[in-house]
Amino acid sequence: MSNLDLSGSKKRKRNDQRVFKFKTFGEQGFPTEFIGCNFEQNVKLLLEFAQPEENGDHAMASWSFQLEVHRHPPMHIFLFVVEEPMELSLNPHCKHCQYIGWGNHLICNKKYHFLLPSKDTVAACLRYDHREGNNQNTYNTNGYGGAVVGEIRSKSSSNLIELEGHIMHGVFHSNGFGHLQCINGLETGSDLPGHSIMDFWDRLCIGLRARKVSLRDISQKKGMDLRLLNTVAYGEPWFGHWGYRFGRGSFGVTQETYQSAINAIQNMPLALLAHHINNHEILTVLSRYQMLSGHSLVTLCDAFHFMLELKSRIPKDSNLSSCYPGLLVDNTCRWSPKRVEMAIRVVVEALKRAESRWISRQEVRDAARAYIGDTGLLDFVLKSLGNHIVGKYLVRRCLNPVTKVLEYCLEDISKAFPKHDQGFWVNDSKGNQQYKITWVQLMKDIYFLYKNILKELKGMSNYTSIFATIPTASRIILDAKYFLKEYKGEADSRIEVDKSKIYCAIMLVTKNGFGVEEKVMTPFECFILRKDVTFDELKIEVERTFGNIYLGLRNFAIRSINNLSPIIGTELVFNVMKTGSKIVLGGIMSIIDHNNIGIFEGIKDNIVVDCFCGTKDEDGERMVCCDICEVWQHTRCVNIPNQEAIPDIFLCSKCEQDILQFPSLP
Repeated sequence: MSNLDLSGSKKRKRNDQRVFKFKTFGEQGFPTEFIGCNFEQNVKLLLEFAQPEENGDHAMASWSFQLEVHRHPPMHIFLFVVEEPMELSLNPHCKHCQYIGWGNHLICNKKYHFLLPSKDTVAACLRYDHREGNNQNTYNTNGYGGAVVGEIRSKSSSNLIELEGHIMHGVFHSNGFGHLQCINGLETGSDLPGHSIMDFWDRLCIGLRARKVSLRDISQKKGMDLRLLNTVAYGEPWFGHWGYRFGRGSFGVTQETYQSAINAIQNMPLALLAHHINNHEILTVLSRYQMLSGHSLVTLCDAFHFMLELKSRIPKDSNLSSCYPGLLVDNTCRWSPKRVEMAIRVVVEALKRAESRWISRQEVRDAARAYIGDTGLLDFVLKSLGNHIVGKYLVRRCLNPVTKVLEYCLEDISKAFPKHDQGFWVNDSKGNQQYKITWVQLMKDIYFLYKNILKELKGMSNYTSIFATIPTASRIILDAKYFLKEYKGEADSRIEVDKSKIYCAIMLVTKNGFGVEEKVMTPFECFILRKDVTFDELKIEVERTFGNIYLGLRNFAIRSINNLSPIIGTELVFNVMKTGSKIVLGGIMSIIDHNNIGIFEGIKDNIVVDCFCGTKDEDGERMVCCDICEVWQHTRCVNIPNQEAIPDIFLCSKCEQDILQFPSLP
């Protein structure tokens, strides 16, 4: 069923399969130079290095790559590539395209599945190959616990792509649009961390020159939704590290409301929360990390950002200490960190002698001059220490409203901790107090703040509209699940001297509620042509290329070139067009649709979506249909909880009101 000519890829025995490095696979030159004009050409270049799998006569074509994760100890995994032609597809329409907003894309002839099977999916799809005498472990494949020994069973490719639980499963349409369907890292029993899997996927997308890739972020860790936790801390979801941005929101969430929710929740002042929160445990946890940070944490963003950064620094079996952390001194500072720390200690000791009284800046400066002769250093420290935490003390600074003079005061914030928390305080070898925290305690604190502030704001003495912003903003962020990354989409093709490049797209005539509309239906494809090519030859090549990519364009016939005046077919293309120009070609298509699936990715079954939240199209969330007007709405929006079954008979509010207005029977 494959249109890929892989005759140059010689059939190899499993024992002779080449091994590629996981950490570089997909980079330029590893294993191939990705120089194709489009996505499908680059897939062909890649699969020339793959091991073809044995499949039945009517099975989907598949290939595999053996990847070395590390050599000592030896660990290998397999990347499987499965070509799914539309004739063998169980789902000709792509629900992922529908949910991200690509329902108006033309159906492609093929999909390419890229899979890193997990131990469980390997066990389900592989068999031992006794014919080759491979009843023992052919490879020391610790990544699969020795299960990868045989070949894929006949006709198992379709089973492989239908299974859930892979380490990674990504799918591309043959036009270069794709979807990352899942990744499963260490939390789900994989031997690979999530960031390594994402790096691998990103290299594949770049190498193959994907156009756009979407994903649905429902990742969780320790009972927390990562898209909420990471967005509060960093302003973007975890996948944002690889360039994925807001794609489409559920429940009517737009990009503007999504960004406004992020800004509102990130900038919520901790001081305002502390003033109104009666929950002493929340205050204790926040104070704990104020102390560990060594600088003032002002907003919710500051608090969660510091805690997540701290998590990456603490080994799981160790702890982190905080002792006079000092100021963050950059490379341009004229004083060394050691001299700055000494000056901090002198200022703190001077404030200790004031016994919690407010004293003027000049008094502090004069007291410190007895030990620090450099007045410039003292001025720098006094300027930087305002509202700064040093050890177990908070150095407060404010302007006296009467005298208009800056004043300082030292507050022992360790007194804010309950008795059970005092055990975190220890003395080091020099007698200085340190505050220690373990990785386990840190994770408990992150979850505690996540649950009691982001999910359920509890213990408020005055629940004003300001604090109502937090649960509302959290809900909006959680309702944004679909993210998108736009890749380059075009290779840096090596063009021979006697050839030039041109871009072509197809325009079709479509019907809408107002009549007939001409619309460009495909992205532009790159064509590398001889400099003496004619327009007639260009049309033939365009019809062939787009027919190979799209189901609805298999019998497409070009009738016009829409952005050019009438031209003679024998005229040379590059006498009229400059190299690198874009051409839109229009025409007609003859569709033989025996299965009545249409030509678009979106399912056109004439359903009407009109929900209170503003949603007018299916977005992947649970919906219910009114039994009278047959309009679909979200179950959440009509107050049907997710844990409850959809009622056998449902009436929307509009139909209910209409029924109530019926005249009563005599």
